[in-house]
Amino acid sequence: MFRFEEPAYLYLLIALPFLAALYLYSNYRRRRAVRKFGDPELMAPLMPDVSKYRPDVKFWLTLTAIGLLAVVLARPQFGSKLETVKRQGIEVVIALDISNSMLAQDVQPSRLAKAKRLVTQLVDKMENDKVGMIVFAGDAFTQLPITSDYISAKMFLESINPSLISKQGTAIGAALNLGMRSFTPDKEVGRTIIVITDGENHEGGAVEAAKEAAEAGIQVNVLGVGMPEGAPIPIENSNDYRRDKDGNVVVTKLNEQMCQEIAKAGKGIYVHVDNSNAAQRAISQEINKMAKADVETQVYTEFNEQFQAVTWIVLILLLIEMLILERKNPLFRHIHLFKKEEKQ
Repeated sequence: MFRFEEPAYLYLLIALPFLAALYLYSNYRRRRAVRKFGDPELMAPLMPDVSKYRPDVKFWLTLTAIGLLAVVLARPQFGSKLETVKRQGIEVVIALDISNSMLAQDVQPSRLAKAKRLVTQLVDKMENDKVGMIVFAGDAFTQLPITSDYISAKMFLESINPSLISKQGTAIGAALNLGMRSFTPDKEVGRTIIVITDGENHEGGAVEAAKEAAEAGIQVNVLGVGMPEGAPIPIENSNDYRRDKDGNVVVTKLNEQMCQEIAKAGKGIYVHVDNSNAAQRAISQEINKMAKADVETQVYTEFNEQFQAVTWIVLILLLIEMLILERKNPLFRHIHLFKKEEKQ
């Protein structure tokens, strides 16, 4: 496993394009100033010791050294020892509704964006737990197998959008059945499926699946996103809304009754997600009540520093930069390292 122990120093790399742009601009200004005095080709014999390419070579060597120095400060490391450790935690599978109705904006900035933000907050509060992710609309599939890699979980979350599933609907039953198969074989650890949905266009079978999950020791919690009074569904990259076959604007409404029935059957809780952070606090409290058991996780416990090789490269580049003179050295006129410069 490769990592940077101090990744904040990598932000120094952002300055490199600006330094390069500043250098190129200064070169442009210098050439323009030379042209004011006359034709550069005619003036070249008057400046036999001026090198056209050496300053550029020196600058790019220095810029490369600065970039590699930022890498050195970030302390690149390779994991050298992989161990299996036991930690107290639970397993959480998040089933996220990504049907088109989740684009409604009765919850700001939209139902789906609010749900994704809620998931991020839940993951941020996890320490020794494992998390998996399922997305569903008219069908369900695993977006992320259950893992303790929270960084990957949030990366996969960012890529979620309704286009991942072409079949529309709200197949909560399929999502629950898939969620039950997503946990590890460890029966002692606390397990929960968190369904985040607006519950519209419910396809049936969800209550039965929630009961089956509860009988298997898996708690089903439901977060209902949206408002009961509903909202239209915006069409992306336009100012219009989705319409039915008769041309009427479709209004999608939160189906709270169905969400509550699923949560009750799954021996969990139902939480309404609005524009506040109350839902995140409520579901976090519910998760914290669950029995935590030993969760085995493979982690790297020893890392070898890799900055030494990069440091040597930096030193060599700086040494070369110092040895290259900006002007042509009269002692080495017969050594044509820069052949194009020597032609007169």
